[in-house]
Amino acid sequence: MCGIVGIFDVREQRDISEPVLRAMNEVQHHRGPDDSGLHLEPGVGLGHKRLSIIDLATGKQPLYNEDRSVVVVYNGEIYNFHSLRKRLESFGHVFQTQTDTEVVVHAWEEWGADCVQEFRGMFAFAIWDRNRQTLFLVRDRLGIKPLYYSALPDGQLIFSSEMKALLKHPGLERRLDPGAIEEYFALGYVPEPRSILESVSKLSSGHYLVIERGQGIPKPVQYWDVDFSSPVAIAEQDAVDQLYGTLKDVVKMRMVADVPVGAFLSGGVDSSGVVAMMAKASSQPVNTCSISFGDPKFNESAYAENMAQRLSTNHFVEQVDPDDFSLLDKLALIYDEPFADSSALPTYKVCELARKHVKVALSGDGGDEVFAGYRRYWWHMLEEPFRRLLPDMVRRPVFSLLGRFYPKADWAPQVFRAKTTFQAIARDDIEAYFHSVSQSTDEMRKSLFSPKMRADLQGYEAHQLFVGHAKAVEGADPLAVVQYLDFKTYLVGDILTKVDRASMANSLEVRVPLLDHKLIEWAATLPRGLKMKNRDGKHVLKQALAQDVPGDILYRKKMGFAVPISNWFRTDLRDHVQERLLKGSLPETGLFQMDYVAQLIARHQSGVSDFSSILWALLIFESFYRQVLNAPETAVA
Repeated sequence: MCGIVGIFDVREQRDISEPVLRAMNEVQHHRGPDDSGLHLEPGVGLGHKRLSIIDLATGKQPLYNEDRSVVVVYNGEIYNFHSLRKRLESFGHVFQTQTDTEVVVHAWEEWGADCVQEFRGMFAFAIWDRNRQTLFLVRDRLGIKPLYYSALPDGQLIFSSEMKALLKHPGLERRLDPGAIEEYFALGYVPEPRSILESVSKLSSGHYLVIERGQGIPKPVQYWDVDFSSPVAIAEQDAVDQLYGTLKDVVKMRMVADVPVGAFLSGGVDSSGVVAMMAKASSQPVNTCSISFGDPKFNESAYAENMAQRLSTNHFVEQVDPDDFSLLDKLALIYDEPFADSSALPTYKVCELARKHVKVALSGDGGDEVFAGYRRYWWHMLEEPFRRLLPDMVRRPVFSLLGRFYPKADWAPQVFRAKTTFQAIARDDIEAYFHSVSQSTDEMRKSLFSPKMRADLQGYEAHQLFVGHAKAVEGADPLAVVQYLDFKTYLVGDILTKVDRASMANSLEVRVPLLDHKLIEWAATLPRGLKMKNRDGKHVLKQALAQDVPGDILYRKKMGFAVPISNWFRTDLRDHVQERLLKGSLPETGLFQMDYVAQLIARHQSGVSDFSSILWALLIFESFYRQVLNAPETAVA
């Protein structure tokens, strides 16, 4: 895994500043501490930081074709590169290395932008083709690997794997995007294609940009999407057999490396299944890593230990102090923009542990999205018939009234917490799902934001993002719709972002076999009953893994990878929250109504309400604003 940067003069062939390009490249050193390289010519500068995984001796980048007219900087892994190389050699292409990177160069020569259709893997790369005077930027189908870019006022386009590299360019404007702030406080992350800055965009998953010098910057082109439109009737046993064979294949192809490979093992369904497939494919014991929490409410280590013993893995466990929040400020520097998923803390720790033993780790991420494993899917499907059967003129006023006056009983048993259910039934399907995954309500954000911030939003509300995505799956099965929404938002914006930054901060490559695009294309055709059965998600996946993973793991209650922030804010972090949010840099932003922030803190710390999610989001935003946005701009010119 690597880091890439670039500067491209879209208008003409002006010289590129080598000191600026070098500064942009070096700030991503953690993504590739093994090697680095630059390519400079009039109007083009490319940079690369390398984490050596395959062909350790000759895989240096930037990498060129035979006459050096095509050059690539590349971040990722293409798992089918051996077969692609044979095809390209049959067309007359000559290879100098054993890397998958060189396959990218020759595939571009052979197929142009359509080369991405041939790749099976995770990637973000940039190709400069001098003969065509064309820059090609692309991101993999699921967005496993990141790519940021910005069009500067002077006609330059800059891009990088992480936004911290763009911040090293003196021409980058640092104005906050009000829409991104609204989305962040709704969801806890900034979903693509926005970034927290108006001047910076994320290239969306499954998209590419073809930029010809002198032609301006076109809109990104979508080359792949999840297709839920054609469900296929299939017998359950046939689906189980097909899935089992596919799981073995997608895991095995991700074990290819010239460095030690291991896996994260949480003791959940997905990671246990991945490790079981690894054990079948390996002649040596698999290296597995787990994090243990002292608090039993958050601790899954016993299940991980059980699975490790069953599969005879080399298992490494590290206990994390549940009150260790020492990384809080560091998160802003790792993620570059506000990122409020508190599980980023233990994710960083497990990556840190894994890097002590391996250079590549496989994870079980994606199983919940692909096979409908989230409990919120079941609740959504339970509410959906009420929304469908009751006329709007009855449903909205009645359930809105119930939702308004029913008490918000955070302290009560689940059965008595009906307020959110009433509110969900009052809304349409898309609005309801948006609110089920939101960290704050529309009303809370309106109270939180200052009058100027609300004016800057010009009526924009974050749920409009979901409405826009839902148009692509209009008429699909309701379960498929919410799965699709997660693919477009939560999976790429939260889960994959979290793992990429946490792993790369530790110079660790993470591979995600359950997000193989061919597996996803197959799973998207499954009827609802094979994904969700008897109030339980991931039915077909659990059936496929039943011979390798014990039932107490397959069917236990999902715990997640959480940390006790609610308690922190009432105990160890009590004073820190007040100091940072009321006296730190938050008031100077002019974005928030500080009296409302004070109310949130007081009500949470008194135990009356649980506002830990929005307080955490505020704390992370304050850290970002203080350390990243207000950090001195680069002096390089």
